[in-house]
Amino acid sequence: MTVKMYESDRAPDDSERTAFRRAEKKYKLYYNHTNKKSSKGQRQPKKVELSEVVDFKSVLESFNQNGETPPGIFKLRCDSNLPVFGIENRPGFYFIPGSLSIEEQQYWIKESLTSFPQPPNRTNHNAVYGPIPDLFIAAKNKKVWVEVKNSVKDVSGGPDSGIKDADGCKWQFSEETVAISKGQPCKSIAASVLLRKLRWSTLGLQFDWSKRNYDVSLPHNKIPEALCELAKRMSAPALLMGEEFRPEAAIVNYFGLGDMLGGHLDDMEADWSKPIVSISLGCKAIFLLGGKSREDDPIAMFVRSGDIVLMAGEARECFHGVPRIFTDNENAEITHLAAQFSRQDDVCFLEYIRTSRININIRQVF
Repeated sequence: MTVKMYESDRAPDDSERTAFRRAEKKYKLYYNHTNKKSSKGQRQPKKVELSEVVDFKSVLESFNQNGETPPGIFKLRCDSNLPVFGIENRPGFYFIPGSLSIEEQQYWIKESLTSFPQPPNRTNHNAVYGPIPDLFIAAKNKKVWVEVKNSVKDVSGGPDSGIKDADGCKWQFSEETVAISKGQPCKSIAASVLLRKLRWSTLGLQFDWSKRNYDVSLPHNKIPEALCELAKRMSAPALLMGEEFRPEAAIVNYFGLGDMLGGHLDDMEADWSKPIVSISLGCKAIFLLGGKSREDDPIAMFVRSGDIVLMAGEARECFHGVPRIFTDNENAEITHLAAQFSRQDDVCFLEYIRTSRININIRQVF
């Protein structure tokens, strides 16, 4: 159950906030209170102090040069051919920088936008618009998602071209010009807008956000085999010898400019000793790893495209969140992705990922 806390009109000062909330506020995107804009007419974001943010890319470079790590950070000795780092006071947390090749990043970005939001996978749009098929393709082709009453003739001409909701209405994609020219009273929204408002999709066992549990009765497909194999391979550093990780569900988060993920726990799975495997794609972000109380000072770290984070055991009890993604050219650090998508002539994917971050987190439910 979600509980809304009512606050007084007086904004709390930092002394009244939890340590985690203060860190969120510190790194969150804010704009300068001025009419001055950039040469492109954009508002200017406030500068944020990043000197205390842990940079595992730099940690890896330093370790490769001199075999040393900063205080409080250690390199894990394991069978993985990838470097795995841990934090001494956060047992069960592991960071694997640069885990995915550029080709793998490109593949999983494409899958996240084309395959993962496909029905029967549920998204944040289901509650209002029902299941939406082929959203990315529709956005690419400038389609419009239109609500058509039963008494209204099918605007696209096909008897099975849409999806009926509980009220007997049917939603379907239509050409923008057709939807407008018919002049019928109906609700509609551009596919491009729906794509930009996509915030999550669920793979495998479906998570019921209203009840905060997994609803095994909901229609679902198994997690794609390639994603399962990737998660199993990457989870090894967080497992005891002989243990197995069974990917049964995944949540894909989509972040745009100004989006954040508030501090929370992932506590709906039965066995917290098993890790959550979290894959970062697209624009660089700041990840906050707190403690078992919101009053514990969180550790801020950069997560880049291709990084993987594991949280198992005690780390599963730690509050965590994403207060900031970087979409500006200086800090987004997606030049390699832009070049890759440009070579493949994937302009629509490139336009999306220039200002977005995707996070795939895979879990064992039972």
